[in-house]
Amino acid sequence: MSLPTQVSPPEFAFSDVAPSRVVGVGTVAVPVQPDEDGLALGPGGVELLEDLGIDGFDFLENSRATGRAGEVTALPVLSTASLVNPAMTMVLFVGVGDGTPADLRRAGAALARHTKGHRSVASSLAAVGDDESLIAFVEGMVLGSFGFHWRSQGPRELPVIRVVLASVNQPDQPLLARALALAGAGWRARMLASVPSNLKTPQWLAEQAVSTAQQAGLEVKVWDEHELAKDGFGGILAVGRGSSSPPRLVRLSYVPKKVNKRTPHIALVGKGITFDTGGLSIKPGQAMVNMKRDMTGGAVVIAVLGALADLDCPIRVTGLIPMAENSIGGDAMRPGDVITHYGGRTTEVTNTDAEGRLVLADALAYAAAKLAPDALVDVATLTGGIKVALGLQIGGMFSTDDALAASVDRAAAAAGEPLWRMPLPEEYEDKLTSKIADSDNAPGGPPAVTAALFLQHFTGGLPWVHLDIASVGDSLTESYEWTAGPTGFGARLLLRWLGSAEPLAGMGVAR
Repeated sequence: MSLPTQVSPPEFAFSDVAPSRVVGVGTVAVPVQPDEDGLALGPGGVELLEDLGIDGFDFLENSRATGRAGEVTALPVLSTASLVNPAMTMVLFVGVGDGTPADLRRAGAALARHTKGHRSVASSLAAVGDDESLIAFVEGMVLGSFGFHWRSQGPRELPVIRVVLASVNQPDQPLLARALALAGAGWRARMLASVPSNLKTPQWLAEQAVSTAQQAGLEVKVWDEHELAKDGFGGILAVGRGSSSPPRLVRLSYVPKKVNKRTPHIALVGKGITFDTGGLSIKPGQAMVNMKRDMTGGAVVIAVLGALADLDCPIRVTGLIPMAENSIGGDAMRPGDVITHYGGRTTEVTNTDAEGRLVLADALAYAAAKLAPDALVDVATLTGGIKVALGLQIGGMFSTDDALAASVDRAAAAAGEPLWRMPLPEEYEDKLTSKIADSDNAPGGPPAVTAALFLQHFTGGLPWVHLDIASVGDSLTESYEWTAGPTGFGARLLLRWLGSAEPLAGMGVAR
């Protein structure tokens, strides 16, 4: 079994002329913004109205356009040889709101949806605002174009093939490359999370990680089930033992071009549960439908490691992805079992559906003991409790270090992947108590908080951030840059954080 050929993101090029004068392009898009007099057209607008010979503002007013970010108003163009670009058949007036990066990201995604099936589009939206706005627009165009299919006749829709970034006087190829690396990581994470689990076994996911490592020049190591047993990864083995597809652990290592003893080192851990039935504590049928994406955290770590070289990340980063299928079988983990994690800490399993923390615990303990990073970050679709706390548009963040949390939070806001910091109160530590082991894996509510407290014991006292993205692992609808289905949430925020000037600045103030 193999995955059908998938759609590809659009290709991008620069042009210093107005979008209506890019010869051979059929669709033209110009920005619209609200102002004190009603509406204003952005770069390329004057040239467009000259070429068309119309009062565009009357058209927009009659169309009740507002200029809000992501609003698209279409104007068909009658073919005429008098146009500088006779191939132009459609004009799209795209609202960009206040022109912030968030607005441009939304506008780019809206334009991507309106141009599916088109061969090309010339747009001056990227000329609105600063460099961050250009990056955001490209991110929106790429992520709004995402699609996944497994149809015998191919995908229902194809993204626009070529996007011309028009009205840009000084093309900045490195800036475009950065934008494509950020957006591409989100695309890769979504793709991996979208693959059905009859193909996406732990072995298959490990192969994708190895392929990514080869493409990106990373060092890679894979533990199979025998090596996991030899090295004492009891949590990963326990979760995976009920499946006919044995578990894996993958380590990806990125080292920057310039490295010395003082180069910071960060370890990322991503949950890689390729399907979650809940085990013997089985989930209701409807709750299993989206469980092919329970490895989104692992997909995010793979995607992030694969993009670090393209962003010229200046710090060392090691990614760990524990992979297992939480299934039902004759040898499945049972409620009441006691497992021994990497490093020796024991856990009494009172709910086999609280499996993600068991595999993360092994990887975190290994990272703390063997890698000795300056900071630990894990990302996982971990608890339904975080959905109750935060809804479906904000991810949860727990941290033992204020400066580290603030740095990650700033990156999240810039990336359009918002987080809300949650507490790690000592008052709930007693809930982890087991009569026979070091801890209980399902100590009750508040569930997102107690899950984080469980994991904290495996961090070796290192500065740590835990991202619970179960709230944002799926998008129920098409919404701006989010396509319906797995979101890949976390890839862009982690890359912006890791690629910042000083991701660990001020770290060491404990909460």
